[in-house]
Amino acid sequence: MSKVALKPPPAADLYERDFFAWTQAQAHLLARRDDAALDVANLLEEVESWGRSQRDAITLRLEVLLAHLLKFRLQPERATPSWRRALRERRRQIERLIARNPSLRGLPREALPDVYPDAVRITSGETRIAMAAFPPACPFTIEDILDPGFET
Repeated sequence: MSKVALKPPPAADLYERDFFAWTQAQAHLLARRDDAALDVANLLEEVESWGRSQRDAITLRLEVLLAHLLKFRLQPERATPSWRRALRERRRQIERLIARNPSLRGLPREALPDVYPDAVRITSGETRIAMAAFPPACPFTIEDILDPGFET
């Protein structure tokens, strides 16, 4: 009986069936500079998606950080060490993401007006304080928000 060499599935098919295997195959092809075999359409989509995920990671952490600051401002008597740890951790995460993606350094300032209403909704839900009780615009500067020593 003769052995028949099986042709590997097209890259796009592998992308749909086993994403991890697809990433490894694409990395191998990139390392070999085998441009003709690369799944360019899906590579492009994934690279763009990775960039968006970095932006989203910073804005999500900014939203949570801002919600904690609002709780500090509105309920200082309820501040706990865990709130302070949460502030430090979110700031550290934002700092680390920006260090790895310096072109996103201006993102927190840019995203603040969009993030603030979401932070208000989160804080209102957690504290049961009516959304109308919150300032219509963010009461903190971006410098204060990201300042490791700032609580309110």
